[in-house]
Order: sequence, then structure tokens, then C-alpha cells
Amino acid sequence: MSILTVKNLSHGFGDRAIFEDVSFRLLNGEHIGLIGANGEGKSTFMNIITGRLEPDEGTIEWAKRARVGYLDQHTVLQKGQTIRDVLKSAFNYLFELEKEYNEICEKLAEASPDEMESLLEDMGTIQDILTHNDFYIIDAKVEEVARGLGLTDIGLDRDVNDLSGGQRTKVLLAKLLLEKPDILLLDEPTNYLDEQHIEWLKKYLQEYENAFILISHDIPFLNSVVNLIYHMENRQLNRYVGNYDDFVRVYEAKKQQLEAAYKRQQQEIAELKDFIARNKARVATRNMAMSRQKKLEKMEIIELPKEKPKPEFNFKEARASGKVLFETRDLVIGYDTPLSKPLNLRMERGQKIALVGANGLGKTTLLKSILGEIKPISGEVQLGDYLYIGYFEQEIKENNYNTCIEEVWNEFPSFTQYEIRAALAKCGLTTKQIESKVCVLSGGEQAKVRLCKIINKETNFLVLDEPTNHLDVDAKEELKRALKEYKGSILLICHEPEFYRDIVTDVWNCESWTTKVV
Repeated sequence: MSILTVKNLSHGFGDRAIFEDVSFRLLNGEHIGLIGANGEGKSTFMNIITGRLEPDEGTIEWAKRARVGYLDQHTVLQKGQTIRDVLKSAFNYLFELEKEYNEICEKLAEASPDEMESLLEDMGTIQDILTHNDFYIIDAKVEEVARGLGLTDIGLDRDVNDLSGGQRTKVLLAKLLLEKPDILLLDEPTNYLDEQHIEWLKKYLQEYENAFILISHDIPFLNSVVNLIYHMENRQLNRYVGNYDDFVRVYEAKKQQLEAAYKRQQQEIAELKDFIARNKARVATRNMAMSRQKKLEKMEIIELPKEKPKPEFNFKEARASGKVLFETRDLVIGYDTPLSKPLNLRMERGQKIALVGANGLGKTTLLKSILGEIKPISGEVQLGDYLYIGYFEQEIKENNYNTCIEEVWNEFPSFTQYEIRAALAKCGLTTKQIESKVCVLSGGEQAKVRLCKIINKETNFLVLDEPTNHLDVDAKEELKRALKEYKGSILLICHEPEFYRDIVTDVWNCESWTTKVV
């Protein structure tokens, strides 16, 4: 059964087309990976099918009564609600059905035989819905999903107003999973999850009986949960059966076939043009030349898709730092309450360290405390000599109305506009993206602008907070290569072992320092 039918969808922003005449059907139970380079329109597509954006042309048709669940990180969580309250609200529609069921029971006493038959049928339908959607084991389901995503560690009776951004996203994801909609729409759900909880979500989605569309640049995760790939490229959406690895094999084969056909056709065109040029003036061969001219005019010309700019990250290196980069003495991090035991840490020149551990333990808080952006609760941080720091923040909250050119020019006022454009282009951004305002770019494109600012200044100490969030596969691979070659020191927060394993010299597990139960 088709849950969603998209017909002749076209959409763009200004003169930048995102989709052209895209059509597809989503069937019940399909597990779809929606993939494509940064800026191809994956999140825009999600916004269109959920009604947040009106397409320029085309129709979006959902099946009658289809329940759609979308992970919207901008949902407002009300102060005074506990995590448990939010999770149980996933079952509100079932409580409404139970109320309707009880009202039917009251009507049965006074119903005529005909009415009774209709009411009993309604009761049976409601009973089936309640049973199928776990209504009678709500508390157990809430505990199971909360434990799987690490929310029981935070405390289910905690006010949602006190949560960090990552914890808040976990609550919204847990609520969404508990709603068990006919189709789940997940836009990079692993960005705020640590390794243990990614593993739990992987198993959950593998067993999920309904349909979902997943946007993710975490290839091992994608490979393990999807059975269909929809690839977004050059304003088109193409369907491939299988997981990501299957897609890559078929895509590469199709690409090679197209290139071979293109070369053969170009050779044929050259030969036809040459024959026409040599023979059109001679009376004896003029008809043959005209025949070839007609063949040339009727020929359907094969066009190769435009190559997307590949990012190239090469960090500029400053003079060597002192031997010790930083040292902490009985450092206790946190805001209102301590997030750590007293920490005595030391990092030396040449070390590349990954900070790992569950979300909400204070990894970002530790980075900001070391850099002096927030005051520790107690203790101190001593920074070393000759540090030239490049800091990549996890999220930039406020909307940025600068164009990309203005954003980088503000950082490097001595650069010419040509140098600014060249620097942004090297990070894999197109001319249109470079001229756009930062706030209209996708998460991955914004990350490339921020990386551009770090790459073009001399550094000897990179402090990177989840730099791979939102980056597409090509950008992630290039960043990994650049960090492996970087001669300076690195302090990195990352939840993807496949990314950091070959880069770092040491792994610091924050779970051994935390004041929380993990």
C-alpha cells in the first residue's frame, strides 16, 4: 500500500533549482535512506512532504489517516514538564481513543439493535488500535525506549527546561519512536547520540515494522538499517534497491556506462562533422553529406552530469607550540551544578585526543572551560605558550544573515574578493552557495563555511566539537585525511569511531570523570 505519493515536484530558492519534476511512491514497511551531497535538498524535501514548505509545482498526497512522525528539533518543550510527561504524551491519541471507547460502552445500554451492531464494530476497531499500539504496556515501553537512548541516566522526573540541546533532541526522538507512526522521518538522528545509543537505535530501526525515511551521513549506520536508497543529485531523485554499499556499486557502474556511451557518441559526432565538412560542397557526395547532417540533427545528445566541487581541506600550520598545551588543576566543570570530579589533565604537543562518552556528561563544557569561554565551578586551567587555536563549535544557534563572502571576509579583511571566493570554493561550495546568506544554507554547507575560516588561519592546536555532524561523505573523508596529515595537536569530540580511530593518538573517556550515573 502506498503511504505517500509525490508527483511532478519542482522547487527552488530564487534562481537556484532544487528539484525538477520529481515523482516517487513510498510503500508501507519500506526503510529508505535519503542520500546526497550537502545542499542537494534533503532537508528541503522533508520540509515539503511534511507541509512546512509549499512546493513551486507538483502534488504531495498522503494515504488517508497516515500518521507521520517527524523529528523536529525546534519543537517547544514546556517548562514544568518532566521527561516522563513528554514521553507519555506520545500516547495522547490512545488516551483519546480510550475515552471514546468508554463513551461507547455507556451508549450500549440504551442502543437499538442496529445501533448496537455499529457501536460494537467501533469498539472492536478501537480495541485493536489500542492493543496494536502498546496502550496496555505504556509504562514499560516508556522505560524501554528511555533506557535505550540514555534518558534514564538523566532522570525521567527531571524538568525538560534544564536539559542541554543534545538531551532535548534525545527526548524528542524517544517521544517520536514511542508514537510508532506509519512513517518515521528522521533527519540525521545520530548527531546527538553517542556510540552506545546509536547501537540501540540501529537495532530498533532494524526491527521497525512501519516505514521510515532516514537522512544520515553515518554510512555504517545507514548500511545496517535501510533496504532502499533514494539518491538526490542534479535536481533528480533516483531509486536504488539495497543498502548504501549496493547503491555505490550500481551508481558507479551506471556512471561508467554513461561515460563510455558519451565517448562513443562524441567520436561519432566528430566523424559525422568531418564527413559533412569534406563532402557538402561536392556535387557527387552532397546528398550523402546532407543525410549525415540530418542524422546529426536528430541525434539525442548524451550529457554528463556536472561534477560537484570536491572539498579540499589543508590546514595552515603555525610555529610549534610549547611542550604543554594545557594543564588542569582540580578542575570542576559545570554551570549551576558540577558535571565532573576534580580533573587533573595534561595535553602535550603532538597529541591528538578524542573525547568520548555519553551525551550530557560535559564534553563540550570541558572544551569551553579549557578555552576560557566559561568559568569552571572550581579549580583552574593553565594554557601553554605559543598557542594558535582553531576552534570549531558544535552548533551556532543564532541565524547568520551575512553572505558566505561577508562571513569569511570579516575574518580575513586583507584578502581580496577573489581569494575569499577561491577559499570557499576549495571547501566544496558552488558559486551560488558562496553568494548566498549563511542562514539559508544546509547544515553541511554551513559547517564548510566555518571550516573555511579555521583552515585559512595559521594554527597549531585544533579544538573540534563534532565537526562531522552534517558533513557529506566526500567532505568527511577529506577532513579525515587533512586531520591525519596535520602536524599540530588536536582535541576532538566525535561519536563516530570510524572517523576518529585513524586520527587520534589517545582516547579520553569522559564517563570516568563524570558525577552522573552512566
